[in-house]
Amino acid sequence: MARIIIVFIFSIVTIPCCFSQKDSSRNNKLIRELYKDSDYVKKKDQVDKQFAHALPGHWGEFVKGVDEDLVTQNKIIALTFDACGGPRSNKYDAELIDFLRAQKIPATLFISGKWMEDNMATFLELCRDTLFEIENHGLNHRPCSVDGESEYGIKGTPDVPDAFDEIEANEINIKRLSGRRPLFYRSATAYTDEACAKIAGLLNVTIVSFDVLSGDAVPFTPAELICNNVLKNIKPGAIVIMHFNHPEWNTYEALLQIIPALKERKYSFARLMDYPLKGK
Repeated sequence: MARIIIVFIFSIVTIPCCFSQKDSSRNNKLIRELYKDSDYVKKKDQVDKQFAHALPGHWGEFVKGVDEDLVTQNKIIALTFDACGGPRSNKYDAELIDFLRAQKIPATLFISGKWMEDNMATFLELCRDTLFEIENHGLNHRPCSVDGESEYGIKGTPDVPDAFDEIEANEINIKRLSGRRPLFYRSATAYTDEACAKIAGLLNVTIVSFDVLSGDAVPFTPAELICNNVLKNIKPGAIVIMHFNHPEWNTYEALLQIIPALKERKYSFARLMDYPLKGK
């Protein structure tokens, strides 16, 4: 699938919603707890040994082993919304979520361990709403790498054990709290390498990128521009990437235009779990 490139006149389009370059100590309590679990430690050791000499392979948003489309010829798309982490990560775009509920629009929410920690009551409420599918955005919201690759100022996981924790610890975290183990994982910035895609596969997790870049991760992008990015590039099976942890940005305002326009074009909406996915 050819990558869709959207050009902004004022900024790089895929600037992430978190700009901290510091590795967070958050969730260390969870990691310490998991290290007492012999099954977790055994699985981690096995993955570490298997990938000890693995090359990272290609690095990017669209690498082998990463999915980016629904398998359908019908006018069905998946709206996905990330909740990232970092400074002031305890933000929540309640208007956006309430609008989706009012319009009965199903969506997939990729949630990081950091955001969960800062917004636990909201997270549990979202878990109870069957309109939404809760998926994994990484324990500490870091790009997934086996050699410390960085993207947009965010340092990736430095090695195989950390990549394992970034994926698997948040899988367990979400399952404990929601009762359901996530099927999909999207790394911070959506960047990963091919080795991490293979690690995720061993954990029965599929890494998901996107097909249509809304551009809402660039702070204060005008709603009209976000709307145009989506409507210009939408097609059957598209996975759209947006965010719901920045109410001060214009994602909600853009959705007020995007949803009616897509309905007028006879599009309907699905969660990722409702359809098979495909990638490269």
